[in-house]
Amino acid sequence: MQLIRSINNFPHELVENGCVLTIGAFDGLHLGHQCLLENVIKQSEKSNLPSVVMSFEPTPGEFFSRDKPPARLMRFREKYQVLKNLGIDIFFCPRFDNKMQNIEADDFIRQLLIHRLNLKYLVIGDDFHFARKRSGSYEQLKKVKRLLEFEIKKIPSVIVNDERTSSTLVRELLHQGDLLKASQFLGKPYQMSGRVVTGKKLGRKLGYPTANVNIQRLQSALMGIFAVRVHGLADKPLDAVASLGKRPTFYQGQKPLLEVHIFNFNKDIYGCYIDVDFISKIRNEIKFNSADELVDQMHKDARDAKNILSTQ
Repeated sequence: MQLIRSINNFPHELVENGCVLTIGAFDGLHLGHQCLLENVIKQSEKSNLPSVVMSFEPTPGEFFSRDKPPARLMRFREKYQVLKNLGIDIFFCPRFDNKMQNIEADDFIRQLLIHRLNLKYLVIGDDFHFARKRSGSYEQLKKVKRLLEFEIKKIPSVIVNDERTSSTLVRELLHQGDLLKASQFLGKPYQMSGRVVTGKKLGRKLGYPTANVNIQRLQSALMGIFAVRVHGLADKPLDAVASLGKRPTFYQGQKPLLEVHIFNFNKDIYGCYIDVDFISKIRNEIKFNSADELVDQMHKDARDAKNILSTQ
């Protein structure tokens, strides 16, 4: 999969004969996103045209809510990796800035979609809007598709237990700690990925050595203590207990830190890139009065995590 970050430098030869395109933030890549992408890939194979996913960095939601942006479900690298694994040909992710904010719908269609991307087939969700003040719509695209020689397909929302799948819903479920329900909309357990970095080694001193994972987020959709499974270190997932938060007992950090204690594991994994599946929430993060109180609670958290993972 090719990653292209600039509008002006988009290599036209990649879409010389056209492309099959979808557009969106794709945060979390839930079941609704997966349905869209399946349609893109099928149409790409049918028409023998490259599949293109167009997104923006920062996301429009982050751009318009700079003081308090929504917590990301996925960092950029995670999104890139999932799209690559799905078989998307081109990930087009230009910067969302003041110029992009103010582009009119007609200019968005003609200058960007037709002139730059040579659009031949567009796949969108049923809530798709675009351009300045979200003025662009499916109806506007339908009006010009024959003149500009492209086809369009609108995919209905994916409904699970009478609820519409959306990133907002998944974010809220994670915030509530309902990981099981969130996984139903994601199609798998919620996952975070990152590289294991050197920490202050407090967990080792307390008898619970942890892998400190750099999740590269200013805020997280979920916080607390969790039963988790770790991928990337062995032939099968490894059971673990994890803390995701700001460590109020000792540090009260500004950015959330993911600390993972893997059961029955004692290898040097600094620098390794791991994936962490969040299976169940055990409790909220709290501040303890002493290290002894914290260690007593860590013993209980470890037991609870083992019990949960033995049944799931």
